[in-house]
Amino acid sequence: MLNTRVTLWRYPHRMRNPAQSFFRRVDDRGAPDHMRRLLDVLIALGLLAMTAPLMLLTAVAIKAESRGPILVSENCVGLGGRRFRMLKFRTVPHDPDCTTPSWAGKATPLGVFLQYTRIEALPRLMNVVRGEMSIIDPDGRSPCFLD
Repeated sequence: MLNTRVTLWRYPHRMRNPAQSFFRRVDDRGAPDHMRRLLDVLIALGLLAMTAPLMLLTAVAIKAESRGPILVSENCVGLGGRRFRMLKFRTVPHDPDCTTPSWAGKATPLGVFLQYTRIEALPRLMNVVRGEMSIIDPDGRSPCFLD
């Protein structure tokens, strides 16, 4: 009896059914992470190819509507506490002096449409291709919310 307890304590995977121990071993090797990353890249590249004309039209419309950059970035925290810059289309008027906080900026008429249709988030696919985000995970969070 004592020998059985010691064996189960040393080898806890023997307590599980065979399917659970198989998936545990797969997790230890990291295969699901590689598959998820491969799927993320393939899906993101496919979506980027399909939405490229829409993104080009959006970039032209943003540049025609007001001065300033087309893309803006936001500091975010990803998996394991890694910080990265999440890209998105600019939806508020450009403020070169930074007198208005980004969260208090009033959206332009085009910006309201981009936010409503979620087109503003399409550049995040580039973050997915670079490996900073995943398609199925939640968005990166701002560092100020995590501190």
